[in-house]
Amino acid sequence: MQCLKPEPELTTTNVVTINVGGENFQTTKQTLTQAGPNSLLSQLAETTSDRFVDRDPVYFSLLLSLLRTGALPSKVKDFDLRDLIEESRYYGLESLLTNSLTNPSQLDAFALQKSSILPLNGRDSPSAVATTPFGSLHVSHGSKITSFDWSLTRKSTILTQFPAVDSLLAISPDTAAAGATDFSGLQILDLQNGSVKQTLNWENATRSGSTVQAIGSSGEFLFTSFESSRRNSNSIMVYDLNTLSPVTEIGHNEIFGADIDSAIPATKLRWVSRYGLVMASGSHSGLSGVSGNIRFWDIRSGNVVFELKEKIDCFSDICVSDNLNAVFKVGVNSGEVFYTDFRSLSSVNDNSNPWICLGDKRKVINGKKEGFGCKIENHGNQVFCSKGGDIELWSEVVMGSAKTSNGSEDQLTKRDFKKNMMGRVKDMGGSRITNLAFGGNKMFVTRKDQQVIEIWQGSARGI
Repeated sequence: MQCLKPEPELTTTNVVTINVGGENFQTTKQTLTQAGPNSLLSQLAETTSDRFVDRDPVYFSLLLSLLRTGALPSKVKDFDLRDLIEESRYYGLESLLTNSLTNPSQLDAFALQKSSILPLNGRDSPSAVATTPFGSLHVSHGSKITSFDWSLTRKSTILTQFPAVDSLLAISPDTAAAGATDFSGLQILDLQNGSVKQTLNWENATRSGSTVQAIGSSGEFLFTSFESSRRNSNSIMVYDLNTLSPVTEIGHNEIFGADIDSAIPATKLRWVSRYGLVMASGSHSGLSGVSGNIRFWDIRSGNVVFELKEKIDCFSDICVSDNLNAVFKVGVNSGEVFYTDFRSLSSVNDNSNPWICLGDKRKVINGKKEGFGCKIENHGNQVFCSKGGDIELWSEVVMGSAKTSNGSEDQLTKRDFKKNMMGRVKDMGGSRITNLAFGGNKMFVTRKDQQVIEIWQGSARGI
């Protein structure tokens, strides 16, 4: 007969009593040390003197629940978030509170709905939106940049030197990279005081100014697409994200005559972490329609690894999903969503069409530009596409793998994506969507001629 060992009993030396505002709380040293070695509560766990804290006991009970379970209790929604943040800062728990309330893994795409709006000062509509992983938000509108902290309760606005900011990237909650298509240089901005910390320029052959067409980043590098002010050359510069010193230059084009492909600067840059490549895409509208290219660069060798040339139903916008291992676009003519499996790109040539239409294939050749202005972005395993004032949500339905003639599994032939329309009925319609962005467990949406940012989130626990 097997003897079961009794559960270890809590010793009196392990139990800690803390008096907060006249109310006693009992917990364990292990629970208090969850706050981190530099926090007030870890210090109280080790002290043998009187443990009295002159703070509000009601808010302390909420934070103690966070330490015990890793989550806030449901009653937290009845309290003011700003007060809870101030209490968490006093105890040294703000990082734990941030993780509990804005963890990106808590974003439920199917539950997202418009919950509130953030108003902007002035008459200018948002032109670019940048976020950090845990929900800090920066929005450019006209020559201004307005920043919100992770809780979206604190707001500050700075005035930049740009007539209008066209590209914006959050480097940290307090630092951003900004550029414009009609003003030379990429500026690294201190968002606390509005100062320019550094200006990065591309030295082109004609020694003219260099305007910014797009900005991107990885955990290590900052990428910037420059075009000369004379529009006769373009390039992508790679900088060290920490020191901002130049690392390498890729995609340098000097334009001669009617070389349309070289004349197209990259207007979107995204890091593909699965493959360690930079996606650079750009398009051009001419008499024969819209054409473009999508290139995947190896920054270490400076070579293009994959290239897609767009002529039939060129992309209006494009995104790459690491989770889905696929590239998605919305066609400028059809307005439909297409995808191509990343693993198939090695077999693409100038005469092949790798795109698979997820919508109505008949719209591809109608030439009406129904996709003009549509935006497409991905988050996790979902793809979000704006159509006018509505948002489509595309998700993969996992199917079994087909068997090839030699018995191996063909992973490229059995992919099925389904569409859902997002939001409640009252959330649908409205002005054309101009930006989609994700930060923390929220989605941020801006619309044409509206001086606000919409916050979309699920009905998850918390405030």
